[in-house]
Amino acid sequence: MSTTTALTASSALLNASAHSSTDLDERVRVSTDRSGYIPPSLPDGVVYVTSTEEVVTTMKLAAANNVSVVPRGAGTGLAAGASAHAGEVVLDLARMNKILHIDPVEQLAVVEPGVLNAEVNAAAGAHGLFYAPDPASTAICSIGGNIATNAGGMWCAKYGVTRESVLALQVVLPDGRVLRTGRNTIKGVTGYDLNALMIGSEGTLGVVVEATLRLRPRPIQTATVAAYFPDVDAAALAASAIIAARLQPSVLELMDGPTLEAVDAAHGTNHRSKGGAFLLAQTDGYGAFLEQDVLLQAIEPFASFIEKAVDPAAADALVATRREAIPSLERLGRVSICDIGVPRNQLAAVFAGLEDISRKTGVRIFNVAHAADGNLHPMIVVEPGESITEGPAKKALGDMFYLAQRLGGTLTGEHGVGLLKRDWLEDELGSVSLELQRSIRNVFDPQGILNPGKAI
Repeated sequence: MSTTTALTASSALLNASAHSSTDLDERVRVSTDRSGYIPPSLPDGVVYVTSTEEVVTTMKLAAANNVSVVPRGAGTGLAAGASAHAGEVVLDLARMNKILHIDPVEQLAVVEPGVLNAEVNAAAGAHGLFYAPDPASTAICSIGGNIATNAGGMWCAKYGVTRESVLALQVVLPDGRVLRTGRNTIKGVTGYDLNALMIGSEGTLGVVVEATLRLRPRPIQTATVAAYFPDVDAAALAASAIIAARLQPSVLELMDGPTLEAVDAAHGTNHRSKGGAFLLAQTDGYGAFLEQDVLLQAIEPFASFIEKAVDPAAADALVATRREAIPSLERLGRVSICDIGVPRNQLAAVFAGLEDISRKTGVRIFNVAHAADGNLHPMIVVEPGESITEGPAKKALGDMFYLAQRLGGTLTGEHGVGLLKRDWLEDELGSVSLELQRSIRNVFDPQGILNPGKAI
């Protein structure tokens, strides 16, 4: 399609939409996410939707005019999965932000995709319940985006990722048809599991317009401890010792020394003075403090300083230290957040490998990790004008993936492939798997109009 034809087709869609914009500021706002990726051009415009009916209308118009559509939630993605450029129209779902129903007996919530993760937890909390997947960006990320990437978070150490907490979905397909996946029961094996297929598909198979979420009883008590270590290797060994002790903490988060320095600089704290690495652990349930005692025995041989939270406020402050890692690094420059996963017994090896990559490429790398499941977030920080998609930064990203692969790991644990990681996709999946997945995508979207160029 020529540039002129694409603009004409986009204009037909934008002009027919009840709420749309082609303003420059809005096109800039919706052109990218928090990945650090800068698209080469701006999308043709943005359509704002407030109901399923409006999404249906938009997708029918897009299919009729062969217009590429990029679904967008809160824009907090970290793999350029919601980035858009010329010839594409952004479908902004942020205004679909209602909690439609909470059933405290069945322990479920029905929500629209634009609802923020933290808002679901606040509403569930009124009934003594909680929604388990909790990315560090919980205050600003949307449920629709979490579903698109099968997002994880700190509680996933014990309660699983998004896929384990989404019972059913209502999805608008690329041609405007409405599909219902899943069910309201905990169990169900009728037909292929299209619900699981949708979760993590990065907006390439359909547009989620409603989600039925599984809630859980809020733990009767939670015990929180922060441990500091001479270096990140010692912290990684301590994390492995916790797993080896057959413990299942609800939270087990690791931060290296440079990241602690960034948090201290941003918030006036003094974590770095206590050690060269930080391990945050929470145990919960009726035996929270008994389990904490066993956890402490496991990490004491490695730790240089241990701090137990004496009240909920102190616990919240320690958790905030971890949640502030990315915002603190964003004060230093442009941040590209990698998302590799390795077997948990390879934590020490992967940190050593990341130090080697930083030394060889000259790229600054800061590290945090969901230590209980082996999911690491090495974060590259470059100067504001530097690229993350070419040169040393891209070399470092590639080296990180190959490091994870050598250690038996994966390219992405929870952020998705988006645009940033497609170069290494076939190396992990293999050609047969990749061909089959592209065939599946073609069944849902034969025109190739929904979030083109992303994921696979």
